[in-house]
Amino acid sequence: MFKTLLIANRGEIARRVMRTAKRMGIKTVAVYSEADAEAPHVREADEAVLIGPAPSAESYLRADKILEVAKQTGADAIHPGYGFLSENAAFARACAEAGIKFVGPSPESIEAMGLKDRAKKLMEEAGVPVTPGYHGDNQDPEHLQNAADAIGYPVLIKAVAGGGGKGMRKVETSADFPDALDSCKREAKSSFGNDEVLIEKFIENPRHIEVQVFGDSRGRVIHLFERDCSLQRRHQKVIEEAPAPGMTPNVRAAMCSAAVQAAKAVNYEGAGTVEFIVDGSGALREDGFFFMEMNTRLQVEHPVTEMVTGLDLVELQLKVAAGGSVPEQDEIRLKGHAIEARLYAEDPANGFLPSIGRLDILDLPYGIEGVRVDSGVEQGGEVSLHYDPMIAKIIAFGTNRNAAIERTLAALSATRVYPVRTNGGFLGNCLRDSDFAAGNVSTGLIADKSDSLIPSGPPEADAALAARAVLERVSAGQPTDPWAVQDGFRANAAARIQVRLEFDGGAVDVSLSGAPAKGRTVTARVNEKAFILDGQAASGRVVADQDGVIVFSDGRTSRFNLPRPDAAADAAEAGGLVKAPMPGKVLSLNVAEGDTVTKGQKLLVLEAMKMEHALAAPRDGVIASVSIAAGDQVGEGDALVTLAEEEEAAA
Repeated sequence: MFKTLLIANRGEIARRVMRTAKRMGIKTVAVYSEADAEAPHVREADEAVLIGPAPSAESYLRADKILEVAKQTGADAIHPGYGFLSENAAFARACAEAGIKFVGPSPESIEAMGLKDRAKKLMEEAGVPVTPGYHGDNQDPEHLQNAADAIGYPVLIKAVAGGGGKGMRKVETSADFPDALDSCKREAKSSFGNDEVLIEKFIENPRHIEVQVFGDSRGRVIHLFERDCSLQRRHQKVIEEAPAPGMTPNVRAAMCSAAVQAAKAVNYEGAGTVEFIVDGSGALREDGFFFMEMNTRLQVEHPVTEMVTGLDLVELQLKVAAGGSVPEQDEIRLKGHAIEARLYAEDPANGFLPSIGRLDILDLPYGIEGVRVDSGVEQGGEVSLHYDPMIAKIIAFGTNRNAAIERTLAALSATRVYPVRTNGGFLGNCLRDSDFAAGNVSTGLIADKSDSLIPSGPPEADAALAARAVLERVSAGQPTDPWAVQDGFRANAAARIQVRLEFDGGAVDVSLSGAPAKGRTVTARVNEKAFILDGQAASGRVVADQDGVIVFSDGRTSRFNLPRPDAAADAAEAGGLVKAPMPGKVLSLNVAEGDTVTKGQKLLVLEAMKMEHALAAPRDGVIASVSIAAGDQVGEGDALVTLAEEEEAAA
């Protein structure tokens, strides 16, 4: 077995690999960028070495620096985690040349599966079913358009070197193809350094089911059953589970056999995942799945497989890399059900834009029976603009699917994050959705039900909690306390009180009754609030500060402020001003001073965290000024475009 393992990654996967390595008695070495100097994975490693500035291109993607650190620290193996250099064949080859074991497949296997177009050709030759499409070398836009027209819409444009939903666009009509192709190529070039694409027929009502495979140096390949990753947002996985809902023994046998066949076709060694697009228009069929791609690394969602098989996949990776064998196929048993929810620093109500900043409050559901939390951050840490905005993976196990869902919901309810915004409430809504609960999942479920899944405002219960907290603080009668200012509420009668609060620039009016027989009844303690609202029992935590109240409930974080006298003026001013929602680079500018625009019209495209974000006009109007140009770097809150006052525009 290895003596010293360097983990060429950061965050939760670095901590997760270290956990197993330490249990196995292996010394761990962390690498870190300047932005990660205080990160938990740095502190927890036996040794940590700085490798460069914050941008990943100057640190975590510098293979030469990582190899230099490996030699310096005496590491005899490197675990790449996922992302960064995990599927970089040149890095795997450089490790071998340096006499250091790369914990993963051979460079040849990575290359064979690394480009989606070549992988699909290889799978066709191996007899693995593939999705109809164009996987050729001709990248001329007109040729690609003709290919898409011949396949028939809708189609998917996919970066051949892509992953994680980046460099992928669904196209509904031929007229939409050119713009979608340009956007896809830009994003692919930025994310992977390769703007080549392929075209595939879009499978209606598709499901995404993948099979975990493992190979060893003796040529043996086994599977560890399937995972369903159908619940996606813009092709990025949100909730994963094992086993797949509705899976039958016959379909499982066919799919897992095809996955093993795919791995054997490239002499695969180590952990890998074979991903299939599945026809979800009815019951699962043995002829209803198609090869999509193979990820030649450990997956983000590997914990659900660990929970239902009882295996430590990182331990198995290390044993196989050290020359060991995979278990016999009949030794692998499937037990219970597991669900993983990805908690991201993002704002669902604002187009899921990433949210960055300091984590002043971070309570994750550690210690709950049957729940595992993998996280790369801690309270007081920071979500950086330089890296993936995932805060934690919350994984729950149950004896059956319903039990796993309930346990995941309980874990989300115990999760509290502030001031960084998260998708916690959105995840809870997904888990409670009737179709999801029934196992009727597809990659389009979130888009189809966005109105009900994406929170549009504060739930009534959260507003009631906040209002009660305001009244309690005001009634305390502290003259110097800003809560004592009377502008934020008014008393209509002794038995009924109306409170006005602000939520994301809008006003919320809450009427509370002190009598149990009259509508709403709210009973409260200081920090942990227990209440009954219109006969529905719930609970949450309320934290007050100088300006208002923060309510944590069911994975949601709702911020309520006391109204300010100048709030209306601020709102009016903001109505015609488009600001940068986060730091980023202006990729394209679509308007100029004097242009007339309509509400929702695209004004510019901002790139942040390697994703493109289109910013739209907040209302109809005329462009009064443009403060940026294509290529500019902007900071969060910077003024980008201003619309003329409506009176000016009319004149």
